Amino acid sequence: MGARSNATGGSLAVTVATEVWRVQAWARRSDLENTSVAVAAGRISTMPANDQFSTPAIGYGLNAAWQGREGDWSWELGGDVRAAEGRVNERFRYQSGAFTRLRQAGGRTLVGGFYGEAAQVSEDRTFIFGARLDGWRSYAGLRRERDALTGTATLDTTIEDASGVTPTARAGMRQRLHGETWWRAAAYAGFRPPTLNELHRPFRVGNDVTEANAVLKPETLYGVEAGLTGEGALQWSLAVFYNQVRDPVTNVTVGVGPGSFPVAGFIPAGGVLRQRRNAGEIKAYGLEGDVAVQLSSSWTVRAAASWTHARIDGANAAAQLTGKRPAQAPAWAVTTGAVWRPIERLSVDIDLRYEGMRYEDDLNLRRLKAGAGLDARAGWRLSPATEVYVAADNLLNHGLAVGQTADGVASYAAPRTVFVGFALRR
Repeated sequence: MGARSNATGGSLAVTVATEVWRVQAWARRSDLENTSVAVAAGRISTMPANDQFSTPAIGYGLNAAWQGREGDWSWELGGDVRAAEGRVNERFRYQSGAFTRLRQAGGRTLVGGFYGEAAQVSEDRTFIFGARLDGWRSYAGLRRERDALTGTATLDTTIEDASGVTPTARAGMRQRLHGETWWRAAAYAGFRPPTLNELHRPFRVGNDVTEANAVLKPETLYGVEAGLTGEGALQWSLAVFYNQVRDPVTNVTVGVGPGSFPVAGFIPAGGVLRQRRNAGEIKAYGLEGDVAVQLSSSWTVRAAASWTHARIDGANAAAQLTGKRPAQAPAWAVTTGAVWRPIERLSVDIDLRYEGMRYEDDLNLRRLKAGAGLDARAGWRLSPATEVYVAADNLLNHGLAVGQTADGVASYAAPRTVFVGFALRR
């Protein structure tokens, strides 16, 4: 009781394209107000813990591409850039009925690069190749804390800028085996620089505190996959994959309450202190498949499932995590759904999703039960380009656990949420 949050924002995206070139631009602005509480023993009462009263953030980007075709070959050359800036303004350290500390933290990030890709498509075979070169930068970082009554600085940290250049690539092929049955394979590499939240924004859930980390490195992904697909009235695919994530950014437990810790301050009994860190590497392999069949002119059904075996090798960075499953990573995920189009203008979509048991924390001590949710959407087409719709996520209002504190306080996914909208497609 006593915790609340309120999010506001807006976004804008514009695309201009011809058969030869494409330019896209977007911008997004958001703000979040979020309060957290400390939970007393036995969960008989709560007390304010922090008040993130303003977290303004803005992001914007641009992509431009030039594309062409010559015989069986098609190609695209392009570049893109993404920038973000954000701050967290927070009251914390609640004592004697008032917050006694103020905090401001934040910074800027910039990612930009160039890419090229080419594909050869024939009746029985497809090849595709692509490569990127990206530069990334995190800069203008700060973390300042002061006494709320006197204004005296209690912490003033200037964070060093960081930057780097990362090449990535991908290659794939598809070969017809017989009729509408195909074999496919792919190899790929990618990277993700840390977000502003991971770099600068600490947060609290109950008695659990997670600290940011301004010296995080980008995480990189390397993977291969192979599988079979079938086309026609019955469409299906089945694939195996192996992925390796190096320097994954994850929340690592670094302390247990009660006790006082540098920067984070006091962690009460029943709480833990975590920090976002690069934790060695994650190795994962598994199976995934899907199937879709059109039963009639008005009915289509579909289903998909995946099984993943994922484990962490913490090495020297986080040896205590070696052999553990990554947090929030279920072994099983299944979806099934149907589309009904009784008349040309009306379409109804229903999807049931299931996630198996997973762990909330890095040490695999907090089990989250398996759960399911039902989503539905009905749309009425006004014209070939316009549609009105009503949609509901978690239609049955099922409580799907997504988090749990050390003293058993559970967090759940969003309750039933209903949307009414208008769509314009050009």
